[in-house]
Amino acid sequence: MDLILRNLRLADDERTSVDIGIDKGLIAEIAPNISVETETIDMAGRLAIPGFVESHIHLDKSCILERCTSDEGTLDEAIREVSQAKAGFTVEDIQARARRTLEKAILQGTTRMRTHVEVDPGIGLKGIDAILPLAEEYRWAIDLEVCVFPQEGLLNNPGTDALMQDALARGAHVVGGCPYTDSDPRGQIERIFDLAVKHDVDIDFHLDFDTNPDGMTVEDVCELTDKHRHGGRVTIGHVSKLSALPVERFDAVTRRLADAGVAVTVLPATDLFLMGGDRDHDIVRGVAPVDRLSRGGVTCALSTNNVLNPFTPFGDCSLVRMANLYANIGRIGTDAGMDGCFSMVTHCAADVMRLTDYGIAIGNPADIVVLDCETPVQAVQEIAPPLYGFKRGRRTFTRAPAQLHKP
Repeated sequence: MDLILRNLRLADDERTSVDIGIDKGLIAEIAPNISVETETIDMAGRLAIPGFVESHIHLDKSCILERCTSDEGTLDEAIREVSQAKAGFTVEDIQARARRTLEKAILQGTTRMRTHVEVDPGIGLKGIDAILPLAEEYRWAIDLEVCVFPQEGLLNNPGTDALMQDALARGAHVVGGCPYTDSDPRGQIERIFDLAVKHDVDIDFHLDFDTNPDGMTVEDVCELTDKHRHGGRVTIGHVSKLSALPVERFDAVTRRLADAGVAVTVLPATDLFLMGGDRDHDIVRGVAPVDRLSRGGVTCALSTNNVLNPFTPFGDCSLVRMANLYANIGRIGTDAGMDGCFSMVTHCAADVMRLTDYGIAIGNPADIVVLDCETPVQAVQEIAPPLYGFKRGRRTFTRAPAQLHKP
């Protein structure tokens, strides 16, 4: 055995302390007091998790706030400003900013990630050429999955379709859409399903991103998921229109999503920042009630989305902070509710990405993050910092616990 992590707590284990034995990058044993002579690290009763799962982030346009203005705080302004900034992007520039964001995420305990990368005739394949190589470069710390999507429209933007197909041929793992920016939202959704079936990949849409309940396209996605038998392989992100639905309509959509096998990822920081800007009082939150979706049988995740750009002019890549933020937005104060929020940045997010080897279990990769707390509830309540990270048994980061220096 190569390494033993001693005196840990596990989220779903009633034992107050276990050791985790690691051998050749895999979890070899989980038991109290493993008696093997090898390197050991005592974790002093802290919580071990299999790392956070970032199921929706944009590495290619992160860290560009100084190149843009963010005066209005609206979706239209964000799309416009980033579109202009993209004219100056180079492969090297995208990689430098993506590395900065990736390393923040690693230090915050993220071990799995899906990043959305946009293509259009203006940016071409620069984002794809920049981000795909980072999957291998950062394999020592994080597994990176790339979703290609048309931020500025598909059917209304000639040349984008060919770029989408090129990106999939080059190795993009998932195909995405953004119907609300297209002249024909339903037509874009149909085309994305065609591409997904042709290339046998999963789908991840940006969908229904405003607080007007009219014109929802979620039913179109469910209908086409059933038609193409793609259930379990489709995710929709944002879906802030759901926040504006009355209870009966919301419950009906929830049942439809669950029946079709369509997952939902909510991006609390971006959704809270961009929604409601058209009002000067009684400002809506505009964040889909993901806890209610989850209770209704929908596979759900919470994620970061954007970092330091006009879509979200802040961010430290902390997913436990996203869980805490959503608990505040959703007025979630129970232990069960906060445990659910924690699951949506760990195991439930892993389900969204269909990860089959995620979790602290014998035979799985030794992807382990140790938080400075004892339980998932405490992690959400206190935004507990990650202190240690391991990827396939190799230590990836260490953060010293804060110390008081009393007189």
